[in-house]
Amino acid sequence: MRNVTVRQLQMFVQAAEAGSFTRAAEKLRVSPAAVSFQIKQVEDGTGFALFERIGKKVTPTEAGRALLLHARVVLQALHDADQALMALRGVVGGHAKVGAVSTAKYIVPHIMARFQKLYPGVAIDLRFGNRRQIASSLARGEIELAVMGRPPEEADVNAHPFASHPSLLVASPTHPLAGAPALVPQDLAGVALLAREEGSGTRLLMEQLCADAGITARIALTTDSNETIKQAAMAGMGIALLSQHTVGLELALRLLKTLPMEGFPVMRSWFVVHRRAMPLMPAHARLNAFFAEHGQAIIDELECSYQRAGVMG
Repeated sequence: MRNVTVRQLQMFVQAAEAGSFTRAAEKLRVSPAAVSFQIKQVEDGTGFALFERIGKKVTPTEAGRALLLHARVVLQALHDADQALMALRGVVGGHAKVGAVSTAKYIVPHIMARFQKLYPGVAIDLRFGNRRQIASSLARGEIELAVMGRPPEEADVNAHPFASHPSLLVASPTHPLAGAPALVPQDLAGVALLAREEGSGTRLLMEQLCADAGITARIALTTDSNETIKQAAMAGMGIALLSQHTVGLELALRLLKTLPMEGFPVMRSWFVVHRRAMPLMPAHARLNAFFAEHGQAIIDELECSYQRAGVMG
């Protein structure tokens, strides 16, 4: 391993993540032959075959998977060292790798836009997924900051709340329960529910609500898309449990109605999370602080803009 170069490690990691030498070559802007040659050099140097090749697809061997873990750490350490040196030079820039649960896509881009006005030199790599996916990406070091409603309990992380996060039960204004003066959770027995996929925070909250009420949820629709759930609710397909930040505009425009359910809204918090064992580099530290200092105010402004849109409509 002593003679393996950083470029070779980059090619190896890209090939492992892409599952293809050709796709790795496209991303690195070299030829597939160059990727194949450099990986062969690493294999000769380690004495192990690093990939199983089936047609054009490549899959890491046991040795390849072991090397992949360490190669990612090496490349991340080099990136972090570069960012630290840039900070010493007074350069306000770099890359911020951020992940967020899909519900947060209604608030995070607005916070990012404000952040980049202050720090235009910071390029943001933003990805979304459900709670399980984002927690996994954070643990693997694929992202440095995560925005979620419930931090992973089992992980060694620092989690800082930066804004309130209310969840509501909503339905079409024409739904039979929409006109009820008051509801209790038992009123949901037998009622069609619209749910997120397994592993999402709102799905966990819905399951807990039904379990506490002693009822069996009747799931009429399961999807990984908040937008699909909103459209289905507006169409009268069922009742949805969603973040208020997901449906603010639809509520203001009276396309959806909040159900007067006992115990709602459920008040939680938005958290920004990072690994405790890894110090934050300058770009991530600035962004982490920005969430804490400005996140709630930006969300409040966004909610007010929805209300103005409703009045104007």
